[in-house]
Amino acid sequence: MIAITEQNHAAGRAFDSVAEAYDGLFTNSLIGRAQRSVVWKRAAALFPAGSRVLELNCGTGEDAAFLASRGVAVTACDVSARMIEQAQQRRVVEGGGGSVEYHVLPSEQIDELPSQQFFDGAFSNFSGLNCVSDLSDVAGQLAKRLRPGAPVLFCMSTRFCVWEMLYYLAKLDTKRAFRRCKGISRARLGPEAFSVYYPLLHSVSRSFQPFFRLRSVTGVGVFVPPSYVEAWAERHPSLLRLCEKADAIVCRWPVVRVLGDHMLLHLERV
Repeated sequence: MIAITEQNHAAGRAFDSVAEAYDGLFTNSLIGRAQRSVVWKRAAALFPAGSRVLELNCGTGEDAAFLASRGVAVTACDVSARMIEQAQQRRVVEGGGGSVEYHVLPSEQIDELPSQQFFDGAFSNFSGLNCVSDLSDVAGQLAKRLRPGAPVLFCMSTRFCVWEMLYYLAKLDTKRAFRRCKGISRARLGPEAFSVYYPLLHSVSRSFQPFFRLRSVTGVGVFVPPSYVEAWAERHPSLLRLCEKADAIVCRWPVVRVLGDHMLLHLERV
C-alpha cells in the first residue's frame, strides 16, 4: 500500500471542512452551472451508455450522478471522506438510475482499487488534479486500468487566468492577481492549507506520455468568470449568458483556450 502523503491529508481535511457547503458555494451557483455545462457536453459525447468510467476527485457526486443518469457505470473516488459522504447522500435523496461505486481514495493511489477493475474511460472535473504534484505517476497508474483508445477527460485550472488577473488588479490585490503564475500556490479552505499546482498545457501533455496522447483542448471560463464572482453573475444574469455565448465561440482558439479559469483536456490511451 502506498502511504498517503501529508499533501493528501491536508487536502482531504480542507475539503472535509467545506463538504456540506460546497454545493451551495459552487455546484448550484450560476457560474458553476455555466462552466459545468461545457464539461458535461463533452463528457456525454465521450462516455456512452454501458461504459465503465473511473472518476477522480468526484467531490459531492454531481458529475457521477449525471453520468449514471446516462447509463454509465461510475467508480467515483475522492480524498475527502466527507465529500464521499455527501455524494452518497445525494444518491439516496435524489435516486437516479445507473450505477455509482464510491471510494475514499486520492488520485495518487489508483493502484489500490481492486485489481480486477478496468475501465472504458476516466474523468476528473474542476481542478482536482491541480492538487497532484506528480501527474506522471497518476498517468502510469491510470494507464494500467484503461484499454487502448479509452478516452480521458480532465478539467484543470490554468496557469494564466485573465479574468482573475483583471478582477484582483482592479482591487489592487497583486498577490491574488498573479497567484497562479509561478505554478504553485497555497490554498486555504477552512483551517487547512494545501498546495495547488498550475502546470502549463505542454507540461500536462508531457506528464501523460507515453501512455496517453492529447486529442483536444477546450477553454472553460474564458469569458465566464471564476466562481468567486458569483455576486456579479447574480446581478447580471443576461451578461453571464453573453459570456457563455462568447466562450462557445473562442473556447477552441489556440492560446485563448488556456487563458480562462479552466482547460478541458481530452486525452486518449495509446
